[in-house]
Amino acid sequence: MSGFFEELQRRKVYRVAAAYIVVAGFLIQIASAAFPAWELPNWSLRLVITMLLIGFPIALIFAWAFDVTPQGIQVTPKVAGAHRRRNLILLIAGGVIASLAAGFFLLPRASARKIDKSIAVLPFQNLSDEKENAYFADGMQDDILTNLSKIGDLKVISRMSVMSYRGAGVRNAREIGKALGVATLLEGSVSRIGNRVRVNVQLINANNDEHIWAENYDRDLTDVFAIQTDLAQKIAAALEARLSPNEKARLDHRPTQNPDAYLLFVQAHDYANRVDMFHDMSVKAEPLFEQAIKLDPSFAAAFAGLSMVESWIYHSFDPVPGRREKARSNAEEAVRLQPDLPEAHLALGFSYYYGDRNYERALDEFEIARRGLPNESQAYLAIGSIQRRQGKWGESNANLEKAASLDPKNTNVLVNLCFSYVAQRKFEAADKLLDRAIAASPQWFQPRALKGFMAILWKGDLSAAEKVFSSTSPETDANGVITWARAWLLTLERKLPEALQVLEQFRGETLFTNTTAPCPKAFVQGKIHLLQGDKIKSQPEFEQARLVSEKLLREAPEDSARHGQHGVILAALGQKQAAIAEGKRAVELLPESQDALDGPQATATLAQIYVWTDEFDEAFRLLDHLFTVPSNLTVAMLKLDPDWDPLRQDPRYQVLIDKYSARSGNN
Repeated sequence: MSGFFEELQRRKVYRVAAAYIVVAGFLIQIASAAFPAWELPNWSLRLVITMLLIGFPIALIFAWAFDVTPQGIQVTPKVAGAHRRRNLILLIAGGVIASLAAGFFLLPRASARKIDKSIAVLPFQNLSDEKENAYFADGMQDDILTNLSKIGDLKVISRMSVMSYRGAGVRNAREIGKALGVATLLEGSVSRIGNRVRVNVQLINANNDEHIWAENYDRDLTDVFAIQTDLAQKIAAALEARLSPNEKARLDHRPTQNPDAYLLFVQAHDYANRVDMFHDMSVKAEPLFEQAIKLDPSFAAAFAGLSMVESWIYHSFDPVPGRREKARSNAEEAVRLQPDLPEAHLALGFSYYYGDRNYERALDEFEIARRGLPNESQAYLAIGSIQRRQGKWGESNANLEKAASLDPKNTNVLVNLCFSYVAQRKFEAADKLLDRAIAASPQWFQPRALKGFMAILWKGDLSAAEKVFSSTSPETDANGVITWARAWLLTLERKLPEALQVLEQFRGETLFTNTTAPCPKAFVQGKIHLLQGDKIKSQPEFEQARLVSEKLLREAPEDSARHGQHGVILAALGQKQAAIAEGKRAVELLPESQDALDGPQATATLAQIYVWTDEFDEAFRLLDHLFTVPSNLTVAMLKLDPDWDPLRQDPRYQVLIDKYSARSGNN
């Protein structure tokens, strides 16, 4: 072997190897720093390292075979008696082994450079003397979160999930990081005295609870946007997240120059995001957004926020044309004022979706919003919600699951996904989602109520719902939705006198329900008296319900749920043809071909009208159909609900029960 090493030295292979290693190391260092700045993909660095490793044994072979002389590159002269073939084989083997060893060391580290760019911005502590300034601390946190959510190279947990940690006291970074699926946390405090703002923040490694860095700001209120922009950029730099030119421009944009308009916007935004099926606070946001716009008519985000509120109210419980028009005009103004504002396109998408059921235009706008807000769960929720109405249940489930991953503690997202699974009769999956929702927001009434309702749909178990509603105070029932639910539950249990007592305690004329049609209290009373066999009492109540229903129809003549409800009332009054016409009108306004989620409900209402007008053939035809498509009709409900009582003596009723009990496993 001594002859081999002497030959390496004579042929200057050592010198070439040393030079190659120095140059290759320098090139790898440059690539490691420059490639991320140039936004090159991760594999590009690994490719450079691989090519340099492959080049090492090749360089050694060339150094062995050739020599650089004053006369140029020449073949290295041979030495008599040297084992040329053996030495060359040893050289090649040594070069390959050295390259493999270096590759084993370098390539995993090149791959490992990709850090976990995930973060949750926890609610900021309010240190102001005036505790009503808590909304301002939430607003600061929310704006920083929104800025970060616009950076596509980050994973940012959405607002509703992190808000569950508001006022949580001592926080365990590791537990929070694990629960939210993130590697870093931002926490802080805000103090506001007049127009002076002090903000303290810390970036924390969620894996070991160590502080990465901390920042303190003491500025005027007019500088809050500069604070938010600076924080977003520093966090992005700490997590090595790439910022595109468009993302940087969005971070630098000031939404308003008016501090008073900003404070109103923050308050409005807080109310607008407290959405609960049973306690909707969004109506309180409406005047605050309007005041912010009055102070700053160029405040695009405020126009977008007002549009979102109007769309939600129109969609949920007040489908009057004025709200639809207001939603559209405000969204269009937001886009006009700031065409690149993702929230403006989100608002415009909802105005098309909720206002017109124009799914294609809505999806176009939601896609623009999704690109601008890659970490915003609402965009995925909106896209998934449309897809299920289009009957694309698989695609819808995927987008709703994506929304849930970005916002794992958002009760609204979890409940929406639950609605989808219930319609698809995937009750076990829906039940697990509701357990997650209850764990995330134990104080919220909605998920607990829905778990009770689902137990009825799934297994015909009335006890869970009874427990939830029996513990609810009547004083919390301003709009009557709790009264409606309790009366419905007691009717299913055939506790008719108790149901009437619950209704008598409510002083309003209509009860909010799970549809856009407020239910006349007189109609529910009439149904119960009819079930008791007291037609004399029921008829005047049905007549009163008809008058109320006609008024509701005049307010929202294009609302399918109100036409369906009016048809049922007319059926109770014995007006057969008019009742069937109203039921068909409800289906025309909301056909299953246009809405695979809510359309079956219109079909079910028409089936109920057919039952109450003795058109059993049509009723059984529709019921049989509803069991074959995603809908809320289950065997358990067919057995329990008094609305289907007239069918029970017909042999086809038991055939239907047996047929779908066997398919679904329901009892």
